[in-house]
Amino acid sequence: MVLIGRLTRDPELRYTPSGVATTQFTLAVDRPFANGNGEREADFIPVVTWRQLAETCANYLRKGRLTAVEGRMQVRSYENSEGKRVYVTEVIADNVRFLESNRENGRSSSQANENKVDPFSDDGKPIDISNDDLPF
Repeated sequence: MVLIGRLTRDPELRYTPSGVATTQFTLAVDRPFANGNGEREADFIPVVTWRQLAETCANYLRKGRLTAVEGRMQVRSYENSEGKRVYVTEVIADNVRFLESNRENGRSSSQANENKVDPFSDDGKPIDISNDDLPF
């Protein structure tokens, strides 16, 4: 299964007692249709990553970032403090793709780069290249 959505919060990095890294985060995935009022709704899908992928997600993913997750659905259960059986459904991610650049101070990297000079812009001067410089 592949899901594309935005993180609702920064990933939480934890380590198991044996030292294995794991992260948990929630992905808000838009539904492909509108409700009866014409509004778009989203599903909030819990995602779990392990090992190196967990550390990478903790280092580079942030709240609001558009992300693709490839993985499998898992249902687990446990008994809560009141003795009731609780079922948890989550996606165990095998692959996570970062679909947009890092955000810097509320702006995307592309916005931050708009003020920089483009070294390849046309300054109106001809380029002097000899035939010996061409690879063909």
